[in-house]
Amino acid sequence: MTPESRPTLTCLIPAYNEGARIAAVLAALRDHPLIDEVLVIDDGSRDDTVMQAAAALAFLPQGRLLQQPQNGGKTRALARGLAEARGSHVLLLDADLTGLTPLHLTRLIAPVLSGAADLSISLRDNAPWLWRAIGLDYISGERVLRRDLILPELATLETLPKFGFEVFLNRLALTSGARIAVVRWPGVKSPLKGAKYGLWQGIRGDIGMLRDMARTVPLWRLLAQILRLRARRIA
Repeated sequence: MTPESRPTLTCLIPAYNEGARIAAVLAALRDHPLIDEVLVIDDGSRDDTVMQAAAALAFLPQGRLLQQPQNGGKTRALARGLAEARGSHVLLLDADLTGLTPLHLTRLIAPVLSGAADLSISLRDNAPWLWRAIGLDYISGERVLRRDLILPELATLETLPKFGFEVFLNRLALTSGARIAVVRWPGVKSPLKGAKYGLWQGIRGDIGMLRDMARTVPLWRLLAQILRLRARRIA
């Protein structure tokens, strides 16, 4: 596939209070031959995320910084990015990853851009042990997909809870019959909320995330969703 014939790819990075980590994530994107555009969507951060992102984006000529007027949650930040993206495909990345390299990105991107899969999902080193055991992190924030898979749902995204995006996207992927590639990412980790915010605030954050997921997809359907996603994996 030549550069002229391959699909175009926009990387979307929603960020909230990730000033200590976002520069390292953006460094992995620098000069990546498969990434045509980088959008960082700051979700009303109260730390130096905007400053750190702007400094790192100075080395990414294809990069832009979008700022939400107030903190509205990851789902709305991604809706903003999806609306403004120019690529035919999108690469979704969390802003707090450690150990990320250009090779990790290539491995996640390749199955979708080559046409072998319709959706790729990362499986990080520190994903919960159960997800690693079954070979699928169904709420991983690192994914590659066609933008038109979710573009018709932008209005719906605006109504979802802050952390309902991944399980909503899973539902869309299953409805469309998407072929799914799970890509193991050795060496890549995402810090636990307790490590970032302190024990009790981290616990509250995890509870809030679970609550948002359950508001998006009933808990009794999540198990079925996981089983169906595993069944859609390509070899």
